[in-house]
Amino acid sequence: MKSEDIFARYSRQIFIEEIGLDGQRKIMNTKVLVIGAGGLGSPVIQYLVAAGVGVLGIMDFDEVELHNLNRQIIHNENSVGISKVKSAEQFVSNLNRHVQFIGIEKKLDESNAEEIISQFDVVIDGSDNFKTRYLVNDVCVKLGKPLVYGSILGFSGQVAIFNYQGSKNLRDLFPEPPIDEDLPDCDSLGVLGTLPGIVGSMMANLTLKLITDLPLNINQITLIDTLNWRFQTVDF
Repeated sequence: MKSEDIFARYSRQIFIEEIGLDGQRKIMNTKVLVIGAGGLGSPVIQYLVAAGVGVLGIMDFDEVELHNLNRQIIHNENSVGISKVKSAEQFVSNLNRHVQFIGIEKKLDESNAEEIISQFDVVIDGSDNFKTRYLVNDVCVKLGKPLVYGSILGFSGQVAIFNYQGSKNLRDLFPEPPIDEDLPDCDSLGVLGTLPGIVGSMMANLTLKLITDLPLNINQITLIDTLNWRFQTVDF
């Protein structure tokens, strides 16, 4: 993009003293991987694309289903039946053609995690199961990649940054994953559609702060209760 086009598009970010042109250049030079193009991934993708992140990788192996549409707002009725990655690509193209899109229509597993994650500067985990969350965490620790973490259920959510500038990681907070089949999930208990919008927007905000070297509270998890509208931070 030409300098005048950059300023015209991103002026409201550039006007912020703590970001400025240098911060905008950092955003445009960063490669971000979003794992999961669902409820959490949707607002993350929206705001990172709008902010002008340079390279956006989106990894998901599912197709869009009708019940996704109450919360996965980058998709629409015309997306039902197609892959979430292809639907996300169309969204990104319509919003900001200057963002380089990398679609990965695969399930993250031990055979491909290191190869994929190693290509990016920042990883955002919007997955919906503990096996994937712990795999992402462990690979990020091994490769020295900062990880933005979020989870949701019902009216409640969590947000944290792991493995950033020597900070702690998911296993320092929860050493071992619980057994998935013993836990409730969105399929059985549901989720209010606005919750992933709130939590995902917080994840996107943390990501942009991380990229632009703004102050971050590390070794801390934020607990979100939207039913009673309470936010609590816990050090670990």
